[in-house]
Amino acid sequence: MRTYAVAVGKALALGAMALVDIALVALTLFAFLLTFGLGMIFVFPPTARLIRYRTAFARRLTGTWLGIAVPVPYLPPPLPARPQPDGWYRHERQLYKTPRWPDWNNRWKWMFGDPATWRDGLWLFLNPVVAAALLLLPLTLATGAVLASRSAVPAAVPPLLGCAAVVALIALPHLLRGYAWWNHLLLSPTAKSVLAGRIQRLDQARLATVDSQASELRRIERDLHDGAQARLVAMGMTLGAVEELMDKDPAAAKALLGKVREASSTALVELRDLVRGIHPPVLAERGLGDAVRALALDSPLKVTVTVDLHARPDSPVESAAYFSISELLTNAARHGGAERVSIDISSHDHALRVVVTDDGEGGADPSLGSGLRGIERRLAAFDGVLAVSSPRGGPTIATFDLPNALAEKRRDSRPLPRGKAVIVGICWGLGWLPLFPQGLVTMVMKIIDTEHLSWFLALYLPEPLQWPLIVFNISLGLSMYAAGMIIPAMHSSQRRLAEVVPARLWLGR
Repeated sequence: MRTYAVAVGKALALGAMALVDIALVALTLFAFLLTFGLGMIFVFPPTARLIRYRTAFARRLTGTWLGIAVPVPYLPPPLPARPQPDGWYRHERQLYKTPRWPDWNNRWKWMFGDPATWRDGLWLFLNPVVAAALLLLPLTLATGAVLASRSAVPAAVPPLLGCAAVVALIALPHLLRGYAWWNHLLLSPTAKSVLAGRIQRLDQARLATVDSQASELRRIERDLHDGAQARLVAMGMTLGAVEELMDKDPAAAKALLGKVREASSTALVELRDLVRGIHPPVLAERGLGDAVRALALDSPLKVTVTVDLHARPDSPVESAAYFSISELLTNAARHGGAERVSIDISSHDHALRVVVTDDGEGGADPSLGSGLRGIERRLAAFDGVLAVSSPRGGPTIATFDLPNALAEKRRDSRPLPRGKAVIVGICWGLGWLPLFPQGLVTMVMKIIDTEHLSWFLALYLPEPLQWPLIVFNISLGLSMYAAGMIIPAMHSSQRRLAEVVPARLWLGR
């Protein structure tokens, strides 16, 4: 009984909101008249935002009340306008002193060109009708039964409407599920929005990676210029002084040679440190686990390392994970005041997960620290995600995941479904029969007008039916061979697309 009472309450609330949507529909029609009839395009963005607020509320209620989560379907918003070297902002062929108008134009095009905007509008226009037909059906039938009992209608109509109202009330939980399916149909994202969001995230990650690489190159150039290069220049000057002192003061020359040897050792150490900062040799030779253990030995903290990997990641992924762990260790020692750090490297399905825990003071925030933001940019190039839990007083737990970092290199060898495999076998096994003996060979026999009909079936038919049957047999054979090739190819492509694209393509864009 309580279930039906809750269902009635939800249905009445959702139905009332749908009836209120009629006023929003009228306002939307008026705004569209101003936008497309009178050219007042500045009315469109606030109207679209108002509709998005309403549909966002509907998505939230569909998830909390009806139990079906509806993700946000909109394309990613445009990036802010960037100034040119001369300080002006360009939008198409126009130049602006401030980013206000370029940003406004980009957002207008983003809202207008997003198919989800028009799907929201379609939902808004149809929602009062659908809600009245599904959610308010018991109330409508009950009201109709009451009105019919007070009017001149056949005597059987009021009881019939009353029974229908009772049946609709009993079926109300199912009607609510139907309404949730309707919301999910129009308000959920489609393949295009999912792929567009992924593409934009990859573009942003690519730009961040390029900037990070440029800064790394500048750091390497600075280290070479200020370190090894300066020492090599000093060694050359010292050797020149040694040449002058060899005959005059051999003892002084010998002392200078000792300094040159010390400078060469120092330069070699600096070059090794520089190479280790670019790509540590132990990482290339021994893998991520041993490289992190070597990093732990060089750390002033007490570091414990746990590694549980069933496969070795690719070299770029290993490098990103290694330098992210190195940065987290540096932060723990320099800013966190930690004494002990534990590093856990493990695999979850095909993802690489690293958890770095320290007993420091806590308070780490990626929005405030450039080091943590650098880790996020480094991981974003591989779709990685960094999560930091660092309350005041500690401990600090930093976790990052790199999806598909441990994916197997071999192709997925899952077989075709049994039904498709049988169809492919029949096509390849019997396709030759209609194509060659009953098709091409029969066509040749028909052309040369042979008297030996043999077992060419088409030649036994009346003259008007012979050529159509020959053409049909040839087409059937070619179609069977084509199906034998297309079905496995489609199986492979669908499996690849299923990794990134939802199977649902309603109202495709």
